[in-house]
Amino acid sequence: MTSATGTRIGWADLPCQVRAGVEAIVGDTVVRAVSQPGGFSPGTADRIRTAAGRRAFVKAVSPTQNEVSTDLHRREAHVTAALPEYAPTPRLLGCYDDGYWVALVLQDVEGRHPRTPWRPDELEAVLTTLGDLAVTLTPSPLPGVPSAVDHLSGNFAGWRRVAADPPPDLDPWTSAHLPVLCALADQATASLAGDTLVHNDIRADNLLLRPDGAAVVVDWPWACVGPAWLDTLLLMVNVRLFGGHDTDALLTDTLVSRRAAMTELKPDDLTAVLAGLAGFFLDCARQPPPPGIPTLRAFQRAQADAVLPWVRDRLTTPGSRRARA
Repeated sequence: MTSATGTRIGWADLPCQVRAGVEAIVGDTVVRAVSQPGGFSPGTADRIRTAAGRRAFVKAVSPTQNEVSTDLHRREAHVTAALPEYAPTPRLLGCYDDGYWVALVLQDVEGRHPRTPWRPDELEAVLTTLGDLAVTLTPSPLPGVPSAVDHLSGNFAGWRRVAADPPPDLDPWTSAHLPVLCALADQATASLAGDTLVHNDIRADNLLLRPDGAAVVVDWPWACVGPAWLDTLLLMVNVRLFGGHDTDALLTDTLVSRRAAMTELKPDDLTAVLAGLAGFFLDCARQPPPPGIPTLRAFQRAQADAVLPWVRDRLTTPGSRRARA
């Protein structure tokens, strides 16, 4: 399984002025920094400790590592600073931005990423947190963030790009169903209306489990306003990727239990969005890797290979759970 990892720099690789800016935010000298695994940013991801024992989590990047990552750090700073204090997310302690280097200094959450393949107890804890988060963040408390429709409509055009230039390894079922998949992806865009602030990138490496088992949602640069069920669906994509669970049953049971909060969900919306995601992953996987993130395309292909059979099953299995979701 290709993991979600980039080619990461560390605390010692940061210029002196960036390290000094971080120390000014935490109010003390950093004496220890431990790089953390997971995620695709080629910048730092360090848990730091100061001489006085203060702790923080620092992520810093410049265009030298990846031009897009600096914009993502700025977006994350904007979103995280405005999240309600009672939301299960890290607090932003401060942001250093000299126009080239961007460093986020966040509360260091004691915890670890969920294990994959997903353990039932850890999955249940995350599903509970996502349900509570959807209630907390409806309506969206942040002005100025994009809608899911605007944010994802370009991504969901992936099937049309694939249809216009099919890859040589496209399987026969997918080739024969490209018009259906294109239509589903178009439908998916219309399904993304909503008034919930959603994380929009839920994966095991964007979640932490505290020692008491409670889940914390980290890394918010892709936040947008959309349907309350979107983050749960994205979690199921990650669960499907690693195997070991009936994702259709989990999705149905979870969303039915939240029916009062999911009134905007129509029966075929989930299948349509899954189809849109599969097209996005498959189209992206054949592109050159972005600077500093050599494993991204393989990870996207692995997600396409996991989601596309799910879409096929939901379309072809009589009495599919999609009708009851």
